[in-house]
Amino acid sequence: MKYSRSLKGTLLFAVAGLVVLSTLLTALLASHRYAQSLEQTLAAQTENVGRALAAEAADLVLVNDLVSLRNMLERQRNAHPALTYLFIVRDGRILASTFGIEMPADLLAFNLPEHLAGDEMSLHRIVTETGSRHLDMALPIFDGHAGILRLGVSEDHLRREVRNLWTSIGIVALLILIPALAGGLLFLNRMTRPLLALVQAAQNFAPGKAPDPLPLHGQKEIAVLAEAFNIMTRRIHEYTRRLEDQALELEQAQSQLRASCEIVRNVSALGSLREIGTYLIRRTKEIVHCGEVNLLVFNADRTMFFVISSEEIFEVFAPEAIASAEAQLHGMEPIFQPRTPLFDPPLISNTLKELPNQAILPLHHEDRLCGAMIIGCAVNLPFQHQDLELVSLVLAQASGTLRRAAQQEVESGKFQSRQDALPGFMGIIGRDAKLRQIFQLIEDVAATDATVLIQGESGTGKELVARAIHDLSPRKSNPFVVINCSAYPATLLESELFGHERGAFTGAQKQRPGRFEQANGGTVFLDEIGEISATAQVKLLRVLQTQRFERVGGDKTVDVDVRIVAATNKNLLEEVKAGNFREDLYYRLDVVPINLPPLRERGNDVVLLAGHFLRRFRSEQEKTVAEISPKAMRLLLDYSWPGNVRELENVIEQATVLAKSNVVTPEELPTRLRTALGPSSSASPTLEEQERIIIQEVLESCSWNKKLAAQRLGIGRSTLYAKIKRLGITVPEDA
Repeated sequence: MKYSRSLKGTLLFAVAGLVVLSTLLTALLASHRYAQSLEQTLAAQTENVGRALAAEAADLVLVNDLVSLRNMLERQRNAHPALTYLFIVRDGRILASTFGIEMPADLLAFNLPEHLAGDEMSLHRIVTETGSRHLDMALPIFDGHAGILRLGVSEDHLRREVRNLWTSIGIVALLILIPALAGGLLFLNRMTRPLLALVQAAQNFAPGKAPDPLPLHGQKEIAVLAEAFNIMTRRIHEYTRRLEDQALELEQAQSQLRASCEIVRNVSALGSLREIGTYLIRRTKEIVHCGEVNLLVFNADRTMFFVISSEEIFEVFAPEAIASAEAQLHGMEPIFQPRTPLFDPPLISNTLKELPNQAILPLHHEDRLCGAMIIGCAVNLPFQHQDLELVSLVLAQASGTLRRAAQQEVESGKFQSRQDALPGFMGIIGRDAKLRQIFQLIEDVAATDATVLIQGESGTGKELVARAIHDLSPRKSNPFVVINCSAYPATLLESELFGHERGAFTGAQKQRPGRFEQANGGTVFLDEIGEISATAQVKLLRVLQTQRFERVGGDKTVDVDVRIVAATNKNLLEEVKAGNFREDLYYRLDVVPINLPPLRERGNDVVLLAGHFLRRFRSEQEKTVAEISPKAMRLLLDYSWPGNVRELENVIEQATVLAKSNVVTPEELPTRLRTALGPSSSASPTLEEQERIIIQEVLESCSWNKKLAAQRLGIGRSTLYAKIKRLGITVPEDA
């Protein structure tokens, strides 16, 4: 009986709570709506009174009859008991009020809008320190020209009306609650009587004793109880079967863990990224029985990535591809099977691209994305989900090893690049002792402003030396201006060097600064200095002495601060003796002489230069040429190189373009290299003969266009004309 009374009490309490709660909600809603209605009525009445007062006060304000205005406000306040205060404000000054002498300053600033005209009004509510509530309204008088009327209306009578409403609702709720509780008690007694009988029968039940018949009418309750028992037995059976399935899954997981541990242990024993990648790919194929697998591994700073297949590994330096791969892999599920292939080359190999189905397993290390495994199949993916889970588990455990191997591969590549870059200085490749002395001389002279004269044959790298001097000097942040003196006629060279004034000659329509002005603060490199005219030599001598000059056609002296580096393929001392070059200018230029040796005098550098150019053109031409065959290298070493480094560069570029495999063979080198050591050549050709062959070949390849040929040979056009005449090269009549 104790439990039944507790149940009844709970249900009765719930009924009472429901009635009380519904009554409270009804009261709240009704009082809220009633209060809103009263407030709206009060606001409308207040607005009507206010507009009438504003219309009546307009004339009094405009004629400045403040006494009548004050009396009118007092009359209106006495006529409407709900009005608590009235005052009129104009231009921040109170014209009249019902407050008497003391006017609350806070009230004045509370509801005083800056712009209020026409039918506009401002309505706010005020709560005083004593707790009384007022409705404050601001209305414009005569469209705001005569000021603003402020009036306050007490809301206390509204609160009294709402309290009265609450009292009425409470009485009605009490009248409803008493019969509701009585009816609920009768209903509960009727509903709980069969349950009490069932509980009593269960308490009196004992094995071997027949239970007393229950005073229940109908069999529906008993059927429900039997069905509940059957449901319970079925759930117990399902739970037992689920435990068996979990045990089987646990055994499979242990088997996968053992297999993954074996794979990871073998991976840890491998060295290079290629070995690790190919081993993981082979084991993945054994697990999932797919057509092709690729591993995509990023380097640490996301500047490149490795793509590993079962046959090869290649590096990709493509910022757009890296960004695309990161965007696609970011937030991807541990095992993702897109409906259509997601990745294309260069993110995968061409073999994998041909397979129509893909599965993608992102590769993470310490919560950082570092790559992915892409599995491709020719038909619908034939593997089970647990097979992919095993591969994903292996990748998760091997991710650290993969990332370290990738970083080691990157560092190895950087080390190899540094090794490749070691035999050089500021872009000048070579290990020859003569070059090393020049490197030291460049370092010594770069810190000074001394004039340098670089002499050497065409193609030996005179401009590289000049640029190295500039880049190592304090002027390196300022311009480095190159002037090819042989590229301009004598009439234009002076204007090119020193500039010209407007009208200095035909076509000089405006002032133009010369190259010396453009190089102010930096370095001027005068290439082919031996080709300049006598007039230009005089002006150049003055610039070297005073750092001053005048533009062509002008008389204003221009001051510059430049460092002069000159170069020539002529013997300037011989030119001085022949009267072709000023002696004083020669000694001004020859402050620090640098004589570059020709390539034939540093034959061991041919190997370094050939390897350097091969790597450069392989990248530019997107070829896979990796090395030069021994026979081809022997031809390069035995050739005399009359065109020096520039000729070697052109030869390697040609061989890279023509190469049909990963190795440059003798057949891909120019004919002149192969015929230079032929049976008919019992003695080496002279330098003059080699020069004639080279110039004629270049002219023929350029269709006898002498300007283009001079550019390819790296010499001036006037120099080319002189060589053609000196070497006796026959030029076709139509050329």
